[in-house]
Amino acid sequence: MAHIRVRNSGHNDSRLKMQEKHGSVSVNGLKKVPTATALITLFNLSGAQISDPAFSAGNVAVITGAALGIGRASALRFANLGMRIAIADLAGDELQAVTSEVERIVGQRNVLARDCDVSNVAALEAFRNDVHDQFGPASILFNNAVTRVGRGMWTDIDDWKRAVDVNLWGVIQGVRAFVPAMIEKGAPSRVINAGSKQGITNPPGHPVYNLCKAAVRNFTESLAYDLRSTADCLTTAHLLIPGWTTTGKQDHKPGAWMPIQVVDEMLLRVASGDFYIVCPDDEVSRDMDAKRIIWAAQDITENRPPLSRWHADWSDMFKKFELE
Repeated sequence: MAHIRVRNSGHNDSRLKMQEKHGSVSVNGLKKVPTATALITLFNLSGAQISDPAFSAGNVAVITGAALGIGRASALRFANLGMRIAIADLAGDELQAVTSEVERIVGQRNVLARDCDVSNVAALEAFRNDVHDQFGPASILFNNAVTRVGRGMWTDIDDWKRAVDVNLWGVIQGVRAFVPAMIEKGAPSRVINAGSKQGITNPPGHPVYNLCKAAVRNFTESLAYDLRSTADCLTTAHLLIPGWTTTGKQDHKPGAWMPIQVVDEMLLRVASGDFYIVCPDDEVSRDMDAKRIIWAAQDITENRPPLSRWHADWSDMFKKFELE
């Protein structure tokens, strides 16, 4: 199992204390922390060393949807690890801003930024070609681009199509563009696809988003199986499942995690070899997440109505189950 090596650099210990529901960590001198049980989501990983060779300094990290939120936070965190950074998003001030931020960390020659709509195969392949020409194959591919258009069952069908094109086809096309060269390189590398708890528990309100994220989970599971079944393949796949996170241009609200907390947990969990990276937040614990996932699966095994968690005849029973 890979580990994070944590060096105590004089930070106040209170910054490193996790709530009981998030696990705990002791930082005294230099220690190895088993990431499956101790998560350091408030620790600045730029002061830590990740033993997973895929994240080594000089390796290439490709991030889509990098202008804001989790994508931006990952670009900055990977840059702090000394990686070369290739970022893509729709053109705008936000993409220019994160490009400048990353350049200040690793230098202009170690950054490549492109205006790229991941639903456009030609644009994505052109981005891939530019990355390979400037840096070579990726060691980290983070398919993070997302749109949240298309709320409601009967919203405009063009919004549904746009959502599927970006949220699902963008992931599939990203994998097909970058992963063959990652496998062929024969070095440790990681594919991280951004999923969602909504793709597992399917809450009412945004069915096309839920549909896309459920499909991303299915696709990433199949990808992980294919990679581990390929002889001598050192590339692995991982599914990031954030909790409530302040993303985009949203105002931060108490209870939500900041994007950097999600990225730090993602790094720890990928380094430990986890596939399902289900992130808690400051309102929903790991135990609550587990019970919600189990309840959703039991709708099938117990022959309950679909989405029974939100069904008038079953919602009280779910609440009782969640508190057990």
